[in-house]
Amino acid sequence: MIYLGIDWAEDHHDLCLLSEEGERLATARVPEGVRGLRSIHELVAAQTEDASSVVVGIEIDRGLLVHGLVASGYQVYGINPFAVSRYRDRHATSGAKSDRGDAKILADLVRTDRHNHRQLAGDSDLAEAVKVLARAQQNLLWARQRHVNQLRSALREYYPAVLEAFGTNLSRRDALAVLQLAPTPAAGAQLSVARIRGALLRAGRQRNLEETATAIHRALRAPQLLPPQSLAAAYGAATRATVALLAQFNHQLEQLEAELVASFEQHPDAEILCSLPGLGLVLGARVLAEFGDDPTRYHDARSRRCYAGTAPVTRASGTKTVVIARTARNRRMAHACYLWAFSALRPSPGARRYYDRQRARGKSHHQALRALANRLVGVLHGCLASGRPYDEAIAWPTLAEAAA
Repeated sequence: MIYLGIDWAEDHHDLCLLSEEGERLATARVPEGVRGLRSIHELVAAQTEDASSVVVGIEIDRGLLVHGLVASGYQVYGINPFAVSRYRDRHATSGAKSDRGDAKILADLVRTDRHNHRQLAGDSDLAEAVKVLARAQQNLLWARQRHVNQLRSALREYYPAVLEAFGTNLSRRDALAVLQLAPTPAAGAQLSVARIRGALLRAGRQRNLEETATAIHRALRAPQLLPPQSLAAAYGAATRATVALLAQFNHQLEQLEAELVASFEQHPDAEILCSLPGLGLVLGARVLAEFGDDPTRYHDARSRRCYAGTAPVTRASGTKTVVIARTARNRRMAHACYLWAFSALRPSPGARRYYDRQRARGKSHHQALRALANRLVGVLHGCLASGRPYDEAIAWPTLAEAAA
């Protein structure tokens, strides 16, 4: 076996090749792209002809370079940069750092401690495509929410009547249609019920049209504190621009969600994922995207729970033992599991019973949802391992026994 450490950068990569005894066989700096990958292969070929005997440590788990290394047959480990910084302290206490030195640390890390790290999973191309779409859709949602928060903050400064009319959900088509017509308090006060009704109709509203238009008209004409006219005009121009951005966000999110659902439905695990309570097409796609579909990636349900971030962490020292929620975790996975647990409360009697039992023990709402998410991740692991869809009686046997 030989061990290759790669300190990754945008335009070049530093390499260090070690033998099993830790002897430095070669070092190099290679460019990014095809030339760089060719140079890596030449460096390795000078030491071995067996690609499977090459173990690579790199601080990234995605990208064209990583895909090229995996496709070449190397054993690739994506090492968390925080873990690399801790290993650096084993080699030097002076605080010195260099790209060449980090490549040596990465090579030593996979040489001595790779059993403590996770080899890159062999997810299918379809699962990788679902991951790209799911993360892009979630990024757009987060970006839209940032703009909504900015809009809400501006409206509080000069146009509080809109917040009375629509609340905090300013990304809805109703709110955007009215704000496009009347971005200032003066314009809002002049809107008639008929114009508001027409705007809502064009935005797609079909139910309670007259009642909604009347309520919005009443809120916009209610007494409110007004800023100077010039300031209101400036705020109005900024609001009009933000509204246009939010409308485009909504349009792109609809298209991206359709692409995500179409890709997810082609995956063979989609039926099993969607059989679990609380998982629909979009949320199920996010769960698949973050877990991947490599059947050998998780040895048991516990390892899947740890990766999901739902399993608690125990800190024990002397006579003190504390169990806390994980903070170092995949934020996207944790968010998906939280929504999953919340959505499962209504369709699954077993999930509801488990949640109520956690609450009865004094757990907070968030703690109970985390515990439920941890249980659901274990159930998902069993379903995927057996290739069988969700069964309420098997997932929650105590509930079935109580009913009997």
